[in-house]
Amino acid sequence: MSFQTLFTKMEDHTLIITINRPEKLNALNSQVMQDLDAVFERVYKFPEIKSVIITGAGLKSFVAGADIKEFESLTKEQATALAKKGQSIFAKIENSPKPVIACVNGFALGGGCELAMSCHLIIASDNAIFGQPEVNLGIMVGYGGSQRLTQKMGKARAMELIITGNNINAEQALSYGLVNYVVPQTDLITKAMSILAAAHTKAPIAIANSIKAVNAAWDEKQDGYVVEADLFGNCFITEDCKEGIQAFLEKRKPHFKGH
Repeated sequence: MSFQTLFTKMEDHTLIITINRPEKLNALNSQVMQDLDAVFERVYKFPEIKSVIITGAGLKSFVAGADIKEFESLTKEQATALAKKGQSIFAKIENSPKPVIACVNGFALGGGCELAMSCHLIIASDNAIFGQPEVNLGIMVGYGGSQRLTQKMGKARAMELIITGNNINAEQALSYGLVNYVVPQTDLITKAMSILAAAHTKAPIAIANSIKAVNAAWDEKQDGYVVEADLFGNCFITEDCKEGIQAFLEKRKPHFKGH
């Protein structure tokens, strides 16, 4: 895979995506967004990719926000379209049938925080900084931040961060429920890979269905309980279900094949 702003590599069936604009603190511009959209088309398509890690190049920043130069001359209509496009790309990440972990290695501000929140899990380095500082520019969150931040830490804390533009450190983010783990920066990828290695031993269809069911809890258009029941039933038409139950009864490890 080759992209203008992303470096990608496969390791043990995990696609590691590095946003590669360290001179701009990996800020999201239109090309980065286009590349993220394209790489996740491949994530959905290729069975050899079982999981994804997203991180940023360098030691300072995961993604330090959007590239503000691109905002300078936007009309209302263009800004609305930009927000909808960003939301669509981040929804594609959130709805990935394969686990996606954000390894936040520094600043995760504005669109960077929104990108991290679109991933299924967030692991932060001990120097990570999170925030939604858009109000400092006379604008507001636009890539789903008002919704996902509220989901993750509750209305009161999300409201405070969004209307003040204040940042929080990694330990605060952990205590607020925004991140799953805080580790030394040198251990970020190792920690993520250990989690994904465990997930890789499970049935891929069951993993995908579980992601759908959890996401349905926040989708007003769906009844999460109905979604869960339907997906639970769907598992029983898979070969992996038969294998998993038989392996349990025979007291052996299952061998899942993804069908």
